[in-house]
Amino acid sequence: MSTPTILSFVLYLVGMLTIGMIFYLRTKNLSDYVLGGRQLGGAVAALSAGASDMSGWLLLGLPGAMYAGGMNNVWIGIGLVMGAYLNWQFVAKRLRIYTEFANDSITLPDYLENRFEDKSRILRVTSAVVILIFFTIYTSAGMVGGAILFETTFGLDYQAALWVGAVVIVSYTFLGGYMAVCWTDFFQGIMMFLALITVPMIVVGRVGGWDVAVNKIATMNMEYVDIFSGMTLMGIVSLMVWGLGYFGQPHILARFMSVKLPSEVPKAQLVGMTWMVLSMFGAIFTGFLGIAYFADAPLENSETVFIGLTQALFNPWVAGFLLAAILAAIMSTIDSQLLVCSSAIAEDFYKQIFRRQATQKELVWVGRISVLVIAVIAILLANDPESKVLGLVAYAWGGFGAAFGPVVLFSLFWKRMTRNGALVGMILGAVTVIVWKQIEGGWFDLYEILPGFVLCSLAIVIVSLLDKAPSREITRGFDQI
Repeated sequence: MSTPTILSFVLYLVGMLTIGMIFYLRTKNLSDYVLGGRQLGGAVAALSAGASDMSGWLLLGLPGAMYAGGMNNVWIGIGLVMGAYLNWQFVAKRLRIYTEFANDSITLPDYLENRFEDKSRILRVTSAVVILIFFTIYTSAGMVGGAILFETTFGLDYQAALWVGAVVIVSYTFLGGYMAVCWTDFFQGIMMFLALITVPMIVVGRVGGWDVAVNKIATMNMEYVDIFSGMTLMGIVSLMVWGLGYFGQPHILARFMSVKLPSEVPKAQLVGMTWMVLSMFGAIFTGFLGIAYFADAPLENSETVFIGLTQALFNPWVAGFLLAAILAAIMSTIDSQLLVCSSAIAEDFYKQIFRRQATQKELVWVGRISVLVIAVIAILLANDPESKVLGLVAYAWGGFGAAFGPVVLFSLFWKRMTRNGALVGMILGAVTVIVWKQIEGGWFDLYEILPGFVLCSLAIVIVSLLDKAPSREITRGFDQI
């Protein structure tokens, strides 16, 4: 590792921590810390949503899957693009309006409690528990990604690399809260985009052109260039249903809730979807072209293909910033997840159950301490060097998609939905994912998000129809929205 590479990498880290310090000084209350006071512009919201969504998965997991298996992995990308578009189109604006109408809700559990006027708080507590379970797993995926980066780049021991990455990420989330997270995400999103566009273009030139690369890959194994290679209908469905996860991701929904004005949403959608499609193509072709570039010296860990290409193709200064883009991707998701977890603990447990008279300053510090606790648990889960980023992300993504996706959609579009319908659906969706994940063979090879999503939806409809109809106040509020 050359000195210029290390210096450019460190400069990036200092810049991110500086942003954390700036917003530390501007954070006055819990709304500022967990939702930025609903003052996020459309472009920042869009890139923040994209960066926090894609994470290290976009620069490590997806290129690694393409490098290991070839073009049959593009089905994940197709499903995700479809899901993201539908989420922006049908959920974003309505959720932004409804959360402000529902007693200015600042978290997803907050919104669900206010939407159904749940005085028992069982909906809030249950949804907060689901968030803590799956986000701890999700955060551990990011910790694994950070460890892979520091281990591969700096030659650190895996355990040491894990702790170095975690300290950097936790620091600015602890300090600056939501606005620090969103503005760092904004710059990180730009870095990820530039990295994913640049790397495959350079690789194409180095291997002699696109046709030469494809022919070389086909000569190695024809299955690498066939998107249907080894795929069954169940396999294609399992990859494409990743898109269902978007409707239930709390860190992405939080971006919709924090947009300054509902009228900003269409602009945010255009920016966000353009960024996503181009970045996804970049990640796919980075992994695919890596097969040709490393044909004579295959990589031991497929998820290091982006790192390997960066170190091989660019001068040390550029390589440093491109490697920082990987850390940017990892950081942009972990910080969002830690923040949602801290808001769940501070707002949904501490304030609502233990200290309803807690001051705003007290809640902000409870949130900050929660960030540290969740991070430590995630580090312990990520302690296995054999952990794979894609596998951990898939588990958490499926859990949120199945538990919250149908609940959010029905709450926004179906007036007859009841509190009990939401509660039973949420629990059944989460439990289905956890149980399905433990069983293999036959139908259980299907990605667990689909059965969880379907059973959650059925539970919502059946229980709501059997339940007492919502009060006139709830239906009147729905009609107003």
